[in-house]
Amino acid sequence: MKQNIGIWIDTKQAVIIKLSNNKHAIRIIKSDIETRERVPGESKKFGRFGGQYMTFEKNKLNKRNEQTNKFIKSLLKEVQHCESVVLFGPSKMKNIFEKELSKNLQLTNKLVGVFNSKLLTENQMVAWVKDFYKK
Repeated sequence: MKQNIGIWIDTKQAVIIKLSNNKHAIRIIKSDIETRERVPGESKKFGRFGGQYMTFEKNKLNKRNEQTNKFIKSLLKEVQHCESVVLFGPSKMKNIFEKELSKNLQLTNKLVGVFNSKLLTENQMVAWVKDFYKK
């Protein structure tokens, strides 16, 4: 059974559209990536403890990277058993996911394209993916 997938990806969520036998299925995966967060205890940019200065930027970056990796891993599980994948969306997340696909030797050949797109409704996403695979 031939299965093609289109993924509209953003930092908030990924909409996975699976096409097989002229039917489509939609699955939405939330990312849980916090874009604006505040570390408890953070009051100023720098806090002074003895002769040291401490910043919370590194903690925020590590937490965001961890959340992004978790999101990417959940998307990689969805792509395992398909024949081809196309990525589209407005954010940089599609480029991050493209790099992860290229690192995985089993999934490298499945990626057929990465395209910029604006914010679309679910029906528009399904139509976009169907039009892409008809070509």
